[in-house]
Amino acid sequence: MHPVALSDADLLRHCDVHHTRRSGPGGQRRNKVETAVVLTHRATGIRADASERRSQAANKKAALFRLRLRLALHVRSPIALGDSPSELWRSRCVGGEIAINPGHADFPPLLAEVLDQLEPARANVKAVAEHLKCTSSQLVRFIKLESRAFRWLNELRASHGLGPLK
Repeated sequence: MHPVALSDADLLRHCDVHHTRRSGPGGQRRNKVETAVVLTHRATGIRADASERRSQAANKKAALFRLRLRLALHVRSPIALGDSPSELWRSRCVGGEIAINPGHADFPPLLAEVLDQLEPARANVKAVAEHLKCTSSQLVRFIKLESRAFRWLNELRASHGLGPLK
């Protein structure tokens, strides 16, 4: 199971959680109270933080989302093209169109699923799109929602002698 698919509580159990103070807007409270949250995923060393909100709980939620996104980008869980798309993918891909906002909690696990399939498919976007029951253009549009994922895809394509996508 990919770490982005874990519940918040389970993912936090796999992390070191550090609270700290940060400077900047927010007034005196921000300078006196440890509302900033830094999460470090122990197994991978991947870190994410948040300090822009006034409450520790809100910053923890933002840091968890950022951690999930970074895990989706950097951790590969092998998936064979023969494996069925996840229930989450099927619920978000209706009629060949992928309906998701990149700020939604479902975005990181969906991105991880796509990247996990692109790697063993040697960056064959068409094959992965067919497997996920969407068009190649929809799949590329989805990946472009996260510029780092699109850059990763083009690097993967280059490593297999394929031209970059635009």
